[in-house]
Amino acid sequence: MKIAVAGGTGNVGAYVVEIARERGHEVVVLTRGSGVDLVAGTGLDLAGVDTVVDVASVTTLKTEDAVAFFTSVTRNLLDAEADAGVGHHVALSIVGIDGATEGYYVGKQAQERLVEASVVPWTILRATQFHEFAPQMFQGAKLGPLHVAPKMRTQPIAAREVAQRLVELVEAGPSGRVADLAGPREESLADMVKAYARATGYRGWIPAIALPGETGRRQRDGSALPGPGAQLGHETFAEWLAALP
Repeated sequence: MKIAVAGGTGNVGAYVVEIARERGHEVVVLTRGSGVDLVAGTGLDLAGVDTVVDVASVTTLKTEDAVAFFTSVTRNLLDAEADAGVGHHVALSIVGIDGATEGYYVGKQAQERLVEASVVPWTILRATQFHEFAPQMFQGAKLGPLHVAPKMRTQPIAAREVAQRLVELVEAGPSGRVADLAGPREESLADMVKAYARATGYRGWIPAIALPGETGRRQRDGSALPGPGAQLGHETFAEWLAALP
């Protein structure tokens, strides 16, 4: 099978490419380095592609930026797929986006709506935050020189396990909205950030803070946790952390 991966150099995308190739598939990575601009829609030649896996992402907390990114990328991919006769679009989304009215999750809502309305047969997998979310927060969540740890209830999963599931869904064919995917147990994001910092040699104070507004409330009230029908992964955050080089 020929698979095109949008976002194929990211946390999940790189694993999707690796696993798909291990399973004997031909993989095309859709990146700027290969002449593809997903936002502008240029360089999208999907001739001969059977399935597109969309794991592209953007770093932003602004609602309008997230909506603009996911709307542009998704429309461009779906239009190119329809033109090329691609038979399956697989999109990775996020557990807990329903009901959000601001921020990144609104962009993911827009993405899902476009996929569901497309003429291209589709599959949507929602997953919880990845274990890699902890280092991202450690590096990006700062008040001046001070690292901070946002308070959040989460059930993180290994990015590789998400990628494994995505490749399985590619092979299964269009399946619509499938069961959510989450890690094996609930964790505190603040504790995860602090554990990552200690494991990598940082010894400074890292205060746990509650983010303001709707985003902060949803992080703390369990909105990001999976429901009872979710499929659970195996690797815990502690196991992932212990395996870091």
